[in-house]
Amino acid sequence: GLGRAILDAYLKKDEFEIIGISRTVLGLENPKLTEVSLDLGDLDALENDLVSLFPQGEFDEVILINNAGWIGEIKVVGSLQIRMMREHVNINLLAPMLMTNAFVAAYKDSTAKKIICNISSGAATKPMEGWSKYCSTKAAIAMFTKVAAKENSTSQFRFFSVAPGIVDTQMQHEIRLADGLDFPEIERFKSYKENGDLSTPESVASKISYLLANESEFEEVIQDVRNFDLPD
Repeated sequence: GLGRAILDAYLKKDEFEIIGISRTVLGLENPKLTEVSLDLGDLDALENDLVSLFPQGEFDEVILINNAGWIGEIKVVGSLQIRMMREHVNINLLAPMLMTNAFVAAYKDSTAKKIICNISSGAATKPMEGWSKYCSTKAAIAMFTKVAAKENSTSQFRFFSVAPGIVDTQMQHEIRLADGLDFPEIERFKSYKENGDLSTPESVASKISYLLANESEFEEVIQDVRNFDLPD
């Protein structure tokens, strides 16, 4: 999905060392990559490992990209499962909040260029029936990012909340399998796939990489990759 595409984009950059965090490691053999197996829905495990995730040293630049996201069950309010609601908030909101907080604490005294990119969604500002958990958590992480940016307005930290658009990933496949009674807009989402309207993960990853490499060109915290093109 998008996370793998972002990883591949940065593996092509010789100047970066990468720590990749995911529930299941990919097993890639690359000297620039350290893979960490960690379930971001398990907040206790995440909290215990936070300190070790951010290495200390002399760096020119440090970047945190919080990409993990989960659409979960698509159900209307009144039919939501409590356990699923809790897990959804853990993965989509609390995990990136914990990661961001730990990143700022780890590098607040560093002279390196420091960037935090939290992947949000257009759903953060557009209510979608059946998506109450997803819309709410993505809206919350966008606001959290804006508050963090305001708190660090005079520091060397840059914060972005980035909407990637509608991307051809496993999540879109799961959306197309939803029950139409819970998700009335399912036919529109099916048409995106049928009509070739979905962005590729690679094209979106290229835009995110460009944004973070040229952060001075982007003043606002809230960004949408559909609002800018890559230079020729």
